[in-house]
Amino acid sequence: MERRVGTVVRGLRAPMIKEGDDIAKITVESVLEAAKCEGFSLRDRDVIGITESLVARAQGNYVTVDNIVEDLNSKFKGDDIAVLFPILSRNRFAIILKAIARTGKNVHLFLNYPSDEVGNHLMDVDAMDRLGVDPYKDFLTEEKYRELFGEHVNHPFTGVDYVRMYREISEEDNIKIYLTNDAKEALKYADDILVANIHERGRTKRILNIAGAKNVHGIDEIMSSPIDGSGYNDEYGLLGSNTSTEEKVKLFPRDCDKLVRSIQQEIKAQTGKMVEVLVYGDGAFKDPVGKIWELADPVVSPGFTDGLLGTPSEIKLKYVADNEFSDMESSDMMDEIKKKIRANESAEFAEHHSLGTTPRQLTDLIGSLCDLTSGSGDKGTPIILVQGYFDNLASE
Repeated sequence: MERRVGTVVRGLRAPMIKEGDDIAKITVESVLEAAKCEGFSLRDRDVIGITESLVARAQGNYVTVDNIVEDLNSKFKGDDIAVLFPILSRNRFAIILKAIARTGKNVHLFLNYPSDEVGNHLMDVDAMDRLGVDPYKDFLTEEKYRELFGEHVNHPFTGVDYVRMYREISEEDNIKIYLTNDAKEALKYADDILVANIHERGRTKRILNIAGAKNVHGIDEIMSSPIDGSGYNDEYGLLGSNTSTEEKVKLFPRDCDKLVRSIQQEIKAQTGKMVEVLVYGDGAFKDPVGKIWELADPVVSPGFTDGLLGTPSEIKLKYVADNEFSDMESSDMMDEIKKKIRANESAEFAEHHSLGTTPRQLTDLIGSLCDLTSGSGDKGTPIILVQGYFDNLASE
């Protein structure tokens, strides 16, 4: 019988995870129990995804606000600190700002505009244009921002006035806020500079260092080692962290490469199938209505098996059908396209016939698929099984 189904994605339920749990064992058991319960079998090159929060919770990878304060004070000795370009988020950055304010320093907080790095807007862009504000040139104090855009500028989805919320986080009234896209403005206010953006942090640091900054660190360098037995992330620091409680932060998980390989090996031992495994965080996609790029983590996947390296090798079916086989009957066209897919194409062939296929990394594509499937609410499916992702039209 002709195969009629391609990629299948399943969200799998798992027990509630606590610190110290064996996440590899729980993942394997959850996958195998789901397969038995739902009547499906694992196949070679299936993909198992585990959400990063599950891994971090099992690792106990948490830090307190006071841990962060201690690390900040060890790296920044002055009375003033400039904080550059954080995203606008109650869950991601607000608690980090709480720690920065708790150092007792004078905090000069610089926000990108009209939106942050991932697309959360501080103003209506049409109003910005009407007012003649140039985001490439104009530096706005909070007072000027209010004069231009009003006393209540709320995010269209969260309803939060982030400028007000960030300034009022401190109990000591030691936060001042400015809007600019020029990192060098920070040099006028402090010798100590904390770079808080995510994907552009390397460029921001480079601009500051070239401009003569004296002491620059990124939030990827804060909590990169443990303090008093706390959690840590040696690669990403506070990047990818989330609020756990009012005084505690869950960090991005570490040692994920070791975890995914152990799961792969155990599945192989129990089923004989060689699956791929990844830990996934935020998906790399942009909301077309809100204009928000969802990727607030430093990467989509902090750990994955070797079979998920690289980009898809595909031909563009529509391109081939329209340009080579447009005069054929549908059944004949199908046969010829299958032959073409099965052929061992040269690099030149692949480049020509893949026209219109975006060369995204497999981990970004599959991680985004996993994130969309599990969601961030109450679905209760933190483990994802993707089957048939590497199949194509010629697969039997």
